[in-house]
Formats: sequence, structure tokens, C-alpha cells
Amino acid sequence: MPTFSAPDGTRLAYRTAGEGDPLVCLPGPMEDSAYLGDLGGLARHHRLVLLDPRGTGESATPADTGSYRCDRQVGDVAALREHLGLDRMDLLGHSAGGNVAVQYATRHPDAVSKLVLITPSLVGVGIPVPAEMRRATAQLRKNEPWYPAAAAALAAIGAGRGTDADWEALAPLRYGRWDAAAQRQHAESSKRMNPAIAEAFAADGAFTPEATRAALATFAAPVLLLAGEVDLNSPPPAVTDYAALFPDATLVVQPGAGHQPWLDDPERFVAAVATFLQ
Repeated sequence: MPTFSAPDGTRLAYRTAGEGDPLVCLPGPMEDSAYLGDLGGLARHHRLVLLDPRGTGESATPADTGSYRCDRQVGDVAALREHLGLDRMDLLGHSAGGNVAVQYATRHPDAVSKLVLITPSLVGVGIPVPAEMRRATAQLRKNEPWYPAAAAALAAIGAGRGTDADWEALAPLRYGRWDAAAQRQHAESSKRMNPAIAEAFAADGAFTPEATRAALATFAAPVLLLAGEVDLNSPPPAVTDYAALFPDATLVVQPGAGHQPWLDDPERFVAAVATFLQ
């Protein structure tokens, strides 16, 4: 895999897939970019540049683990753009990777042509996801055989007494279909995850929601926000509130999709993103 140097000297890796105009893709920061695959076939339309965040995959572990903090990873994205020789770029962030993408966009608005946020984390802009909203989203799956265990786990976690087993019981709610492919992807993803990053990523100072919201109010580039209809992490009503922060936002709610919508309906996902980028 090709590598480049972050501002602090950490060697970071990325992979590419497809041909055409580049689309820089930021996965959630606890895992390498392998779980993104080719984003359901989006590589047929764009050259995907998929970053392994520091401490994951082929990227090095930084000497200063405090550099896992969200705002400090913005420099990694800037270094990647410079390494690629791009004056401006289309930028995609998935899940908590959307927090990094948005902070990059607010600091370097002239360097972003279009911004794509896939089932984005909401913490960076201070949009709450009430427990009732999560329960209502979960209840869309009430006719599935695993639902009673997942609902009990969700209640336990909401009450502050969740265990590792409860978090595992929520896994089906991350996918639009809890089939063999989803179960295999979940197992593989769990092995690659670096949970030590999570606490540092959201450490004090990582997010400044009021300042970020103010910057987004003047962000001129077009933005696509894609929510999964049954995504417990980023429910559509909350993502709708997120879209309202941008002057030029397109909101797509993908029917039947969970937190990784390119797995649930690749054709619908690719159509939405490719059409926006064109």
C-alpha cells in the first residue's frame, strides 16, 4: 500500500480502487478502510482513495496517542490531499469519519469540491439522538427473530448497565439484513477494530459543536447526507437536522438500510452517491 507522512511524522497508508476522478474516503477512526470495500461498486464511477486512519490497518501507531483525537486527525487529511497533488477534492466520511471530514471542511472550505457524509456521527455538531428515537428506529425491526434480545440489550445500555454481551446483541441493528454476509462482515470487522482509539478520539477538545455549526452555515460546497432508514447510530430524523445546518445539502434516506448502506442495497447506494458527485 502507498504511504505518506502525517504532520507529526507518522506514516499513514491508503489504498485505491477504481478509475476516474478521485474521491477521498475516511472510514470510522477505530478501523482500517478494508470494511469500506469498494463502497458497493462506487469504484466503477470514481477512483476511491481509502485512508487507513492512524493506528489501524497498514498505518503506523503514533508515538503520541493523544493524536487520535478527532481534531488532530484533520492534519492527516490535509497531508493526504497534498500528497495526492490535489488543489481541491471530493471528500467522503462514514460514521465517525464524518466528524473528521466535517472538521477538515470547516478548516479548509476552499479545498473541498463536494462533501459526502454517510450515516454520519452527530456528536461533532451537537445533535442529540434521544433514547426514544433510537427505540423507535429499533422497533422497525420488531418482526425479526433476533429483535427481543436486541431490544433488551438496548434497554440495558440505555440504563447504563450494558455489558459486552449487550453490545454484541445490538450487532443485527447495524445492518439492514442480518444475513450470513452481514454476520461475516461483522465478525471480520470486530477483529480489525482498535477500541483503544475511541476514548482518545472523543477526548476533551475534540469537538467544538457551536463553532462547527457556525462554520457549516457558510460552507458553500454541495453536501450529500445519506441516512439508513433503520440505522440505530444515525437515525434519519437526526440526520435531517444535520442536513439543515448546510446551505446546500441533499438528504437521502435509503430504505431498509442500516449503518453501512452500501452493503444493504449497493445499487441504490451507488446511484445516490454517483449522481450527486456527477
